[in-house]
Amino acid sequence: MSRSPEDFRPVNPNLGLHPNVGPFPADQILPWIAIAGGSYYLFKQLLGFTWLWTGMLAAWGIATWWVLTGSKSWRFLSKFIGTPFWVRGYGRYRQIIDD
Repeated sequence: MSRSPEDFRPVNPNLGLHPNVGPFPADQILPWIAIAGGSYYLFKQLLGFTWLWTGMLAAWGIATWWVLTGSKSWRFLSKFIGTPFWVRGYGRYRQIIDD
């Protein structure tokens, strides 16, 4: 079966996919590390919570961050549409009514 020159050829099946680190999205890794580190410092070091409570609060923070900023359509903040990029255009002025 021959293809016409106008048809797209599949080159790389990973094109257009978001990068992942295992089952986790790669754009979430750094915020999760910051949330876990902040939870450790706040709850374990300053407030003296146990490791169980510190881990549960870190997991709660990570889950909240993932739900709010994830890229899937069912996640909360992805429902908002970004503002368009406006540029200045130049057009010739034409008077509609002659005086």
